[in-house]
Amino acid sequence: MKNLFLQQVKTPKVITFLPFYLFTFLLLSSCGLRQQTSVVAAETTEEPVGPAFCADSAYVFCEQQCAFGPRIMNSEAHDRCASWIANKFQRYGLTVTPQHTNLRGYDGTTLRATNIIASYRPDLSERVLVCAHWDSRPWADNDPDPANHRTPVMAANDGASGVAVMLELARQLKSESAGIGIDFICFDAEDWGTPQWSDVADAGNTWALGSQYWAANPHVAGYKARYGILLDMVGGQGAMFFKEGMSMQYAPDVADRVWRAAQVVGFGSMFPNKPGTYVTDDHAPVNSVAHIPCIDIIPYYPACEQSSFGPTWHTVSDDMQHIDRTTLQAVGQTLIQVLYSEK
Repeated sequence: MKNLFLQQVKTPKVITFLPFYLFTFLLLSSCGLRQQTSVVAAETTEEPVGPAFCADSAYVFCEQQCAFGPRIMNSEAHDRCASWIANKFQRYGLTVTPQHTNLRGYDGTTLRATNIIASYRPDLSERVLVCAHWDSRPWADNDPDPANHRTPVMAANDGASGVAVMLELARQLKSESAGIGIDFICFDAEDWGTPQWSDVADAGNTWALGSQYWAANPHVAGYKARYGILLDMVGGQGAMFFKEGMSMQYAPDVADRVWRAAQVVGFGSMFPNKPGTYVTDDHAPVNSVAHIPCIDIIPYYPACEQSSFGPTWHTVSDDMQHIDRTTLQAVGQTLIQVLYSEK
């Protein structure tokens, strides 16, 4: 999944004895209630707004994507999951526009890609963009065991978590409306970037292929948004979200708004007001080609030897056992604060 320009088991599954769909029904029903955050918000003149984000619901959405298997390009699991994501957004009342195209991988492989655009209140001209990638890395090329380097990644965190947060946001919007148009975009072909074991030099442009295509060919001619927020790896254990470098270069005001929202809803400790590194990710073409100021909410683990993206990045351990509801809650509630503050 991404490059760095500068390199650098908390919640088990529960109630497994219930039938899955009954468990899901009970889980989502319980999430309809407002809840108080258990973390004290920093002193601020702002107040929490909007509904309570349900981390249990987002966790289930993440789990359901993984149930298809790795969503690698040109696979049946990939195509089935695309239909599932689109149907979910439609069920919550959003207008879904699939953007199909053929893209060229680092090795010349033709990639049958689909960007999934789900629009909330498409009649409104004032809009905010929220995005994440939904494909899986085909190779666990950063796994500590070289035998796994050509094994597909389940991508519970690196892909499914961002989509899961967006789906839960869409579910909340169905029950409590927001005052602005929102476009959720699930970018495809983000993680087909040059593998570490390849003899092909990594020029950086082999990543984020779906967002590169959308930025040059938006789903609506002349599309504009006030700003964009990219969600990437937003469900990992022990995650902290520093202010990524390219975000601060292109959209510092947006970053400040999001980090302030995290403080308001009580998750300021997970969004430290500190600089991270520069990351090649889907927000790059959104900024440089589509000219929409866009930030990247992406974790930074400065003390992790395996990767500064965290210990499961591009490994076979990127699975549901390493997804943390607290991380999903922190990101989701922060996004609700931002979106429901818009007028």
